[in-house]
Amino acid sequence: MEDLLTGFEMTQQQALDLIALGKDLKANPAKYAQALAGKSVVTLFEKQSLRTRVTFDIGVNKLGGHAVYLDQANGAMGSREDVKDFAANISRWADCIVARVYDHKTLVEMQQYSSVPVINSLCDLYHPCQGMADFLTISQNYDDLTKVKLAYVGDGNNVTHSLFIAGAILGATVTAVCPIGHSPDAQIIKQAQDIAEKTGATINVTNSIEDIKGYDVVYGDTWLSMGDDTPLEQIKAKFMPYQINQALLDSTGIKHILHCQPAHRGLDITSEVMDGPASLIFDQAENRMHIQNAIMLTLVN
Repeated sequence: MEDLLTGFEMTQQQALDLIALGKDLKANPAKYAQALAGKSVVTLFEKQSLRTRVTFDIGVNKLGGHAVYLDQANGAMGSREDVKDFAANISRWADCIVARVYDHKTLVEMQQYSSVPVINSLCDLYHPCQGMADFLTISQNYDDLTKVKLAYVGDGNNVTHSLFIAGAILGATVTAVCPIGHSPDAQIIKQAQDIAEKTGATINVTNSIEDIKGYDVVYGDTWLSMGDDTPLEQIKAKFMPYQINQALLDSTGIKHILHCQPAHRGLDITSEVMDGPASLIFDQAENRMHIQNAIMLTLVN
């Protein structure tokens, strides 16, 4: 694995090794305080960010490296300069490129012209760092990932795709429960199911909450992805039956909650459960930094 653009680059052992390294980074930070000494990581952001920007910036610092943040004020990729020129220039100076972009094709072109590792920190199709942070969090609460049943509830999107990919590779059961018309990408589902046939994982899509009774973990996301200007009132009626709340936990028997945030309290999730004993949401947010550090260390070194 030389880059991380989709998650499909990982073997099962590589995914397990990243999770193990993430756990060790979290438990023994002093051990890795100089792991990226003398290294520089450029983080490119076309889209707004809280968790991704902060966790990469602080994470690189915790490893003794130097993070350089670039947003659109420094010139829009493909506008002020071609993507290939961004990649070719930055890779002459930096040891790794982390990019949060609108279009996955931007990352593919960047990888083509970069001589250093490229990490996808979010695009329209994939969010691999998030997916791996999620399974790191799950693995802290469940010893055997192959026995875990994870339900994603809401709009089928880039996060859903990355949960499918990571879950398929790791041998877990992942079911997306989406309103009609909001299912994940069919091609990515098929790719994940092909992997699942080899690992013993199960990848499903349904529109019925009834299908996730007896699951272990439920996962939520915002109903409207960043940049989607659809009026909330247009989708509220369609999505409210998929809200993560105490009634859903009671009816399914689910014990733990994840949410990649930003969360819209009272819409995609209630404050009662987000702040309640079932929530692993802020552990999950913290683990973004630890798994991203594991990914950078693995690719850079």
